[in-house]
Amino acid sequence: MLTTGCPQHRSAGFTLIELLITMSLLVVLLRLAAPSFATWIHNAQVRTVAESLDNALRQAQNESVRRSRQVVFSLTNDTPGIGSAAAANGNHWALHAVPLPTEALQFISGGVLGDADNVTITGPGALCFNSMGRQVANASPGVADAVCTISAADPLTSYDVAVSGADRPLRVTVSLGGQVRMCDPSHTLSSSYPEGCP
Repeated sequence: MLTTGCPQHRSAGFTLIELLITMSLLVVLLRLAAPSFATWIHNAQVRTVAESLDNALRQAQNESVRRSRQVVFSLTNDTPGIGSAAAANGNHWALHAVPLPTEALQFISGGVLGDADNVTITGPGALCFNSMGRQVANASPGVADAVCTISAADPLTSYDVAVSGADRPLRVTVSLGGQVRMCDPSHTLSSSYPEGCP
């Protein structure tokens, strides 16, 4: 027997209740993920600034060897240039060639330390490299407010990079011989933690 009539079709789509349940689950998942996402963003800021600092220090060390001249690396809050003054926890960096007695100070290069607005950098405002790329002390290298010192007790110079809300601060170290290294200060350098700090 044949039946005649219109076949019943279910309309495609979601009901209002299905949509509300899906949205509620999405909100709960986003709230659970938000704290870890914020921590990840802060850790990325620390990494960006530490890598910029690491690269700038390596450039200073390389320029001193290439030019066979003493080079000053300095943190600054000024726009990097010939007249930029050294400042601890500056958000820019600058490289200058130390002048010979008959020359003027020479600006080499400079830049911004990533997203340094909220990031703190704890370390010396200036660091000097001699013509062999090694750290050297200089009480007046020619850059305003710059003094390069080396501690006899601990010649390793350290820059600690951190931001509120991050769970992984980083440290950039410069050895007396000029080796630049980024490390994790929460671990001690060992065979188990090669990324640890000395």
